[in-house]
Amino acid sequence: MKFTNKNVLITGASSGIGYALALELANRGANLIVTARRKDRLQNLVALIEDNGGHAQSIITDVKKESDLQQAVTRAHQTYGPIDIVIANAAIPMHGNFDELSTDNFKQIFETNVFGVLNTVYACLDDLKKSQGSLVIISSVMGYMATPGTSAYSMSKFAVRAFAETVHSELAKHGIKVILINPGFVESEIRLVDNRGSYNPNRKDWVPSFLVMRAEKAARIIAKAIYRGKREKFIGFYGYLGYWFRQYLPWLYFALINVGNRIVRSGNQK
Repeated sequence: MKFTNKNVLITGASSGIGYALALELANRGANLIVTARRKDRLQNLVALIEDNGGHAQSIITDVKKESDLQQAVTRAHQTYGPIDIVIANAAIPMHGNFDELSTDNFKQIFETNVFGVLNTVYACLDDLKKSQGSLVIISSVMGYMATPGTSAYSMSKFAVRAFAETVHSELAKHGIKVILINPGFVESEIRLVDNRGSYNPNRKDWVPSFLVMRAEKAARIIAKAIYRGKREKFIGFYGYLGYWFRQYLPWLYFALINVGNRIVRSGNQK
């Protein structure tokens, strides 16, 4: 599973899956352009990659801004050449029931989770056509399973899944592989970020630790899926199990969702 001399651009690389995936691909020989909004995190990531003999460049990027992504692609060209693999990973959370949110909340999450993906793809599309490369879209099992309290986030991931399924066939004529990744519960800061985008390490993670996969393990599985050109890959047994129940035993799935929702709510109230 070598990625020697493959030029890879990753959005949302300052933490979680993006961070771990950058390290994994760099260790496998890829040249990295890592992007995110947090400069210090990106600098630390680049230093860690270079200390281990890898090659990486960082650039501050907000995926809501097309110009930022164009600058990231230009940096890739100046440093390595055309992009072979683009990983659209940047995403934000949005907590709360539908009646606790506003249309502005929905617009906010769609700007990053949906239009941010589109901005990333459009910025890299010419390169991918030339290299017949890979477009990797990090979605979520929430793109299949909407649970109480996740209406905005789930809507954004349903949209991303629809986009990936559509462009898979559209881009095949250019030799581009489209790979949809559906992580379940993976070690990440996203569940510790509030609706204003503030990270709070003291915020209670509602997911039990035994259900959470380490980011490094998830990165290895994703790297394997990219290497093999998988059309779609679920990350984590519990996520795939939930998907299976949703598809084939919906009555049991919804019963379990209702029970789990009551347990989580009672725990939060305490």
